[in-house]
Amino acid sequence: MSTLDFIRDDVKAMTAYHVADRPEGFIKLDAMESPYHPFAGPPELLNEWTALLAQADVHLYPNPAASGLQEALREAFAIPEAASVALGNGSDELIQFITLLLAKPGATMLAVEPGFVMYKQNAALFGMNYVGVPLNNDFTLDLAAVLAAIEAHNPALTFIAYPNNPTGVHFTREEVEAVIRAAKGIVVVDEAYGAFSGDSFLPQAGSMDNLVVMRTVSKIGFAGIRIGYAAGSANIMNELAKILPPYNMNQLSLATAKFAMQHFEIINDNVLKLKAERERMFAELSAIGRLKAFPSEANFITVRVPDAVGLFNTLKQNNILIKKLHGNHPLLDQCVRLTIGSPEQNDAVLNIIRKLYA
Repeated sequence: MSTLDFIRDDVKAMTAYHVADRPEGFIKLDAMESPYHPFAGPPELLNEWTALLAQADVHLYPNPAASGLQEALREAFAIPEAASVALGNGSDELIQFITLLLAKPGATMLAVEPGFVMYKQNAALFGMNYVGVPLNNDFTLDLAAVLAAIEAHNPALTFIAYPNNPTGVHFTREEVEAVIRAAKGIVVVDEAYGAFSGDSFLPQAGSMDNLVVMRTVSKIGFAGIRIGYAAGSANIMNELAKILPPYNMNQLSLATAKFAMQHFEIINDNVLKLKAERERMFAELSAIGRLKAFPSEANFITVRVPDAVGLFNTLKQNNILIKKLHGNHPLLDQCVRLTIGSPEQNDAVLNIIRKLYA
């Protein structure tokens, strides 16, 4: 008998999440990272941050609840006092443990598709039934189908990415509110890209019993420190606290995130730059008749092109990485996803796309 025979068959059948290598000298526009180091501006800011890290108690276990980060997040993002806040080692960890929290035998998770792949993967990992509801062809929400699925399956957990990943399309507030009202179980509004959107459910966190709003600092310049947070009613957050690992954060990340929130105007300036570049890129891509760029309120744009594999390979040959979505879901046929980079990076992408398709 092999040692591998003791491993769960369903896990052996899974495919690991692929993290692409970044070859030296490549422009990396495949993972929705910010092109800007948040502390690379004034030298005194960088010096203050490095001095702070030098003083961090790395010899001691962290206490996230006493780190002051929750209070800093409340101040920066106007999280209501009625909401309790949980911290995670990236929002990926929060997705995992919220799923575990609801994974009773026979329980169902519901999400829309195409959506963030980790929802479905965690449902499988923790033995939940999974129901995926297809979006419309233009990636808008098929509200009638979602409400019918809620009625038919009574999901314990529903994930709605707002705006959606990997499409970038923003559902309407009224549609998401209808989902929250219809669901008897918990609805997680995943606002990983909320900083780039014109709307948020954070103001409602804590006042709607079945609502959990999840966010991350990854997309606003801090993908490397792995800090996510969730806000919701104390009833839910208190139960979640029971299963979160006690030392799931680290001292350096906690210190960095708190410092960042105290200098939020700098982070917000970078967000505004990326939003302006997103609008420029959308206009430029939309002007090319052979392409279909989908409206986005995230820090990326999803585009349907004549040959997704060909474009991906051509850009890679020119030292540019993007995300090929083609093949992941029928609705993503011939689609690619372009992370919004710096103006120079975006121009490099546009120049190649124009040569191919203009």
